[in-house]
Amino acid sequence: MHLRVLLRPDTGMINVKNLRKTYGDVVAVDDISFEAKKGDILGFIGPNGAGKTTTLRILSCFIEPDSGTASVGGFDIRTQPVEVRRVLGYVSEKCPFYGEMTPRWFLKFVCDVRGINGTRFKSEIDRVAAISSLQGVMDRRIETLSKGFQRRLGLAQSLLGDPPVLILDEPMSGLDPNQKQEIIDLIRFMAADKCFILSTHVMEELETICNRAILISRGKIVADSTPQDFKEKGHGKIDAFFRKVTNGN
Repeated sequence: MHLRVLLRPDTGMINVKNLRKTYGDVVAVDDISFEAKKGDILGFIGPNGAGKTTTLRILSCFIEPDSGTASVGGFDIRTQPVEVRRVLGYVSEKCPFYGEMTPRWFLKFVCDVRGINGTRFKSEIDRVAAISSLQGVMDRRIETLSKGFQRRLGLAQSLLGDPPVLILDEPMSGLDPNQKQEIIDLIRFMAADKCFILSTHVMEELETICNRAILISRGKIVADSTPQDFKEKGHGKIDAFFRKVTNGN
């Protein structure tokens, strides 16, 4: 069964309601709510320690919130975590790889984990390799690949099963300008048919690729608009708006 037939058409792709998460006395996520829909490339920005990665891990069902909830693709993260994982692709800031594996071997491993088997796994691997332009390196050891190819591989594994929702945590960290552009082009290629949340510290990336942006500070959403609106409020610089909202400068 194709994954998209499982979605509830009236729920939107991501619906977050009053999420809160604490670690001892530290409030990492403080009663945040937002929605994202198909076609969105939602930039998630904020200072270090603002709660961005914690929020993404909650949406990905890696950790549970203290209170509040969210739905991804129409499925509740608290009561339907398996279904959430089926409709979600996730790329962490530092994608964990086994260096001795090849991309082909690694993608087969991820297919096994995701229950993509039988005759389908080979066509899925071929599909994501083509989308991610990995065909020329599929049988090389991952540890020998450049950061650009490793980032592509991270994206490729998130696309297995064709999930409608993709969460990317700092997907272009450590890449050179050419490699960044390759990832940007890939995200744009897929954007119309999916919902993206993209965490970044680079305001240029936010302006270049995202059609919407959320700024989080001290666990709270302090701005939710478009990158262009952030730029206008910063008198032509998103960085200026970022600093003003997050520390008053």
